[in-house]
Amino acid sequence: MERVAFGSAGLLALALLTACSASSAADAPGGEATVTVVPADKAGNVPTDEAVVVAADVGTLKDVHVRSKTGELPGKLSADGTRWRSTQNARPSTSYSVTAVAANAQGKQKETTTTFSTVRATSTFDIEAITPNKVDTGLTVGVGMPIMITFDKPVTDRVSIERNLSVTSSKPVEGAWHWFDDRHVDFRPEKYWPAHTKVRMQARLAGVRGGEGVYGKRDHVLDFRIGREQITKGSTNTHYLTVRRDGKRIRVIPMSAGQGGDWKYYTTSGIHLAMSREPVTVMTSPGIGPGQAGYYEKTVYNTVRISNSGEYVHSAPWSVGSQGNSNVSHGCVNISPENALWFIHNTLIGDPIIITGTPRPLEPTNGWGHWQESWKDWLKWSSLKDGPTMTF
Repeated sequence: MERVAFGSAGLLALALLTACSASSAADAPGGEATVTVVPADKAGNVPTDEAVVVAADVGTLKDVHVRSKTGELPGKLSADGTRWRSTQNARPSTSYSVTAVAANAQGKQKETTTTFSTVRATSTFDIEAITPNKVDTGLTVGVGMPIMITFDKPVTDRVSIERNLSVTSSKPVEGAWHWFDDRHVDFRPEKYWPAHTKVRMQARLAGVRGGEGVYGKRDHVLDFRIGREQITKGSTNTHYLTVRRDGKRIRVIPMSAGQGGDWKYYTTSGIHLAMSREPVTVMTSPGIGPGQAGYYEKTVYNTVRISNSGEYVHSAPWSVGSQGNSNVSHGCVNISPENALWFIHNTLIGDPIIITGTPRPLEPTNGWGHWQESWKDWLKWSSLKDGPTMTF
């Protein structure tokens, strides 16, 4: 089910046209075909999200085109052939011509042509980055994967933008968008995605108002697939990771986590997501520079990043003796070289990796900590107040 947003002006016009159409047809059966167009002829400063509506007062519509130098505005004709409505936003600073052909009961046709121009844009905005993407994920991702959009400049009309973002999936999912700030909006389901689900995100942003005088530059479409369900759970108290795939335990991995003491040396507890898979990573001591006590720079192999604060699940041959019995790292989850090689090859970006047992919680904004927020809290930061998005 996809929500369609109507501007109040468009709804009012459509209601009036419907009423007018009914009375005109009744009063003048067999009369000359006539149409009414909204926006009115020669109208200026028309909002880009105001629907173009063409209604046959007498007769039926045979052909409707709304054209500009930048292209044609698509639309949909009603089942009875008496009303046509645009289905996308118009472009700002653009002149449009509307050509409508209607026929009366005897088949006699009449052509009507009108023009209008849209509100002027002072600047445009675009999507700077979308995650997941093919380069980083291959577009097959884990069940915890959010959709993350970054705009190339701050946008303030969040309602207008969110109304034009849609997510559809091959299996029933309830989800919602969440604004972190004026440049970042992310989508996640209430619960993990069902395994083997196809997902499409559409951002119909061309002509969408992003703020005073700021309008969307173009539309975007993203298709990706959810892979098998794999969830890894580890405890800093028991010192083991347990990997389950589609509910079945497939591997138990001895681990060593953060040694604690300083707050930065605790591994964060919470629902992490696999953010990247890196064959080689150079790690440096957090907050300590060269020449200072405690400084280190170390090359490590087969790493899976799980936060923005420098936490990885990675190969640590130097601490194999501690894995499975004690915590000695600076915050990462250390595992043996053999297990690290297996883990990086068997992990998808977006797989949940849940760590428990430490006093330091994972913040929702630390990496992809989206699942740290309850569903109720997640919805607080949606700009649409009519409930979550239903995606099918």
